Amino acid sequence: MKKTITFGIPCYNSSAYMDHCIESILEGTGYAEDVEIIIVDDGSVKDDTPAKADAWERRYPAIIRAIHQENGGHGAAVMQAVRNAKGVYFKNVDSDDWVDADAVSALLEKLRYFIGLGEHVDLVITNYVYEHVEDNTQNVVDYRHVLPVGRVFTWNDMGHFMMWQYLLMHALTYRVDVLREAGLDMPPHTFYVDNIYAYVPFPACRSIYYLDVDVYRYFIGREDQSVNDKVLTSRVDHYWRVARVMMHAYHVYDDISSAKLRSYMMNYFTIIMAICSVFSKKSDRPDAMDELQRLWDELKAYDRRMYRRARHGVVGLATNLPGTVGKALTLAGYRAAQKLVKFN
Repeated sequence: MKKTITFGIPCYNSSAYMDHCIESILEGTGYAEDVEIIIVDDGSVKDDTPAKADAWERRYPAIIRAIHQENGGHGAAVMQAVRNAKGVYFKNVDSDDWVDADAVSALLEKLRYFIGLGEHVDLVITNYVYEHVEDNTQNVVDYRHVLPVGRVFTWNDMGHFMMWQYLLMHALTYRVDVLREAGLDMPPHTFYVDNIYAYVPFPACRSIYYLDVDVYRYFIGREDQSVNDKVLTSRVDHYWRVARVMMHAYHVYDDISSAKLRSYMMNYFTIIMAICSVFSKKSDRPDAMDELQRLWDELKAYDRRMYRRARHGVVGLATNLPGTVGKALTLAGYRAAQKLVKFN
């Protein structure tokens, strides 16, 4: 049976929190059998994640499937779910996150409506919420002043995104065929590949719909979480890897026909390069600044116009100030942005 939507849940030693994620999807979608949940056990060995995944499949065989694979990292687990999806649409939900019941119910009804009309909407965008568990605060990211509400539109219809408002993986529900045809290169054993997922497929999305509901609840606060500041600093090489994939995906100014999408993608790529610059400065790796310079040199050789925009625009200049004083100013600016936006 063709499903309306597949929810992919990558799990790696997720036993302590995966049940909450799965239950939130089941309850929010009313245990509907046109919904599919694919739990991808990404080679978990430290807890009973594999057994839990199998138990969920036995309990709801019409809805839930468990897939076990050798450890390949977050991107490999996401793409395993995409390859096996029976849904017309696909949404990834990480195992330590969850969905809001009313909002995901509204999303499901809208997707059923599109399918019933025979309308191939390529991308449905919804809001997400940073759930800061340590201080019990929330930060909602919505797009109601950026995107048209209540109608199908194209990239040419969107407005200007603020720096904290970019379209992260949490906001995206893709048509499965778009994801499969996008040629996503999600490098194995690499964190932060969600940036690739929220970048490479966009030019293939010809029709878009914004549903103004807060579907995704993004957990912030676990010490071993990939967006934890210390963890991210220790994995700056993962961001270098991600930046290279995004860099070589497009010659943005030549390949992207929509002027507004071109501007959005260049701005987003600029932020990724800025992250590389900031965390290279924060890193204790002796080769960090040399590797950062190699990354900038590679971009310059690949596409000089992209290089000029990313390196010599306001963001690039602010995050690459020279010398000891420049480094201190760059890091002070990062800390201020961190407190303002509370993104980790």
